[in-house]
Amino acid sequence: MTGEEDEKALRIELAKLRQEHRDLDTAIAAMTETGRCDALQLQRLKKKKLSLKDRIAILEDRLLPDIIA
Repeated sequence: MTGEEDEKALRIELAKLRQEHRDLDTAIAAMTETGRCDALQLQRLKKKKLSLKDRIAILEDRLLPDIIA
């Protein structure tokens, strides 16, 4: 896989993770607003959202070149 193909694959993965993160955010908000939330399920969703955020940050770091100030 060339560097360009690798970057494209990373960008596609990043887009998928960002969408999943937004979807979880929407689901968590809906559960909270309706008041019909299972505390354990809500906690699991929030943990998954945080995990996605960490994975997104890792991919962003790989895509953006290091800038030495």
